[in-house]
Amino acid sequence: MTLSMAGALNRGLADALEADDRVLVFGEDVGPLGGVFRVTDGLTARFGEKRVFDTPLAESGIVGTAIGMAMNGLRPVVEMQFDAFAYPAFEQITSHLAKLRNRTRGKVELPVVVRIPYGGGIGGVEHHCDSSEMYYTHTPGLRVVTPGTPEDAYHLLRASIDSPDPVIFLEPKRLYWAKSEVDFAAGVPMDRAVVRRTGSDVTLIAYGPMVQVALETADAAREEGWDAEVVDLRTLSPFDDETVAASVRKTGRAVVVHEASGFCGYGAEVAARLTERCFHHLHAPILRVTGYDIPYPPPKLEEHHLPNVDRVLDAIARLQWDDEVIGVA
Repeated sequence: MTLSMAGALNRGLADALEADDRVLVFGEDVGPLGGVFRVTDGLTARFGEKRVFDTPLAESGIVGTAIGMAMNGLRPVVEMQFDAFAYPAFEQITSHLAKLRNRTRGKVELPVVVRIPYGGGIGGVEHHCDSSEMYYTHTPGLRVVTPGTPEDAYHLLRASIDSPDPVIFLEPKRLYWAKSEVDFAAGVPMDRAVVRRTGSDVTLIAYGPMVQVALETADAAREEGWDAEVVDLRTLSPFDDETVAASVRKTGRAVVVHEASGFCGYGAEVAARLTERCFHHLHAPILRVTGYDIPYPPPKLEEHHLPNVDRVLDAIARLQWDDEVIGVA
């Protein structure tokens, strides 16, 4: 079936609500309106206002309520309307949602999914576009996932709702309307990265909104004589060292691509882990292509901030392709 990412997420929520009476969906305007991006469209009409309902404009209250519900046996799925709107709930997420299972030595599970539309590419105004993944991946106790395709959106959401751990589910806003085939049969497990395109010369590592950029870059790189492999991380925490390291050991070169700022960004952790695990296989330093170290720019400047094919190609070109320079016989 061909679905947009928003459609795949809607189907995932509907199937989860149908399969388990403990699942609830709530947040700002997710009820009759169907959410700002219409991801919850039609769910209130189908499942009723006791299971899919609107909340006050109070993000900390939304997450706090979800924590209490989960402590009492329910499986809440909450929506933060935009990425930067989630910050008022940050204390609830980092101090309570992430820590309670550890604090109770596993006696209290918090199967809460926090859905957050994130990233740029839609021309959003201030507070409506951000890349906040590193805040959550830095917090032990949270799983953090982000789909790069409609099919992954469906399977990752279903797996997140079934998880006994709290999950931060980051939905790339720019991909909500991207369409592709969705197979509802069992997908790739939640904690595994996937190789979207095989190659032999360089590994492009991306996630969420940058997966498509990496794939387009791989096509363009072939015209320049480089055979690029593309790895979609899918789950940012925990990190799939095995799959990613295997790719980099094969190609000997790597570029990490993400929208968030470069300084202390997620790509820094990826580069460090791969350097530790693949040092003797590397032909060049691992490079990063990221957003700039500035607040998210206004809509008219956004295209200059976000990584694109040309910037990734420039990074590939800097990977020391002259064997004499790197001392390879």
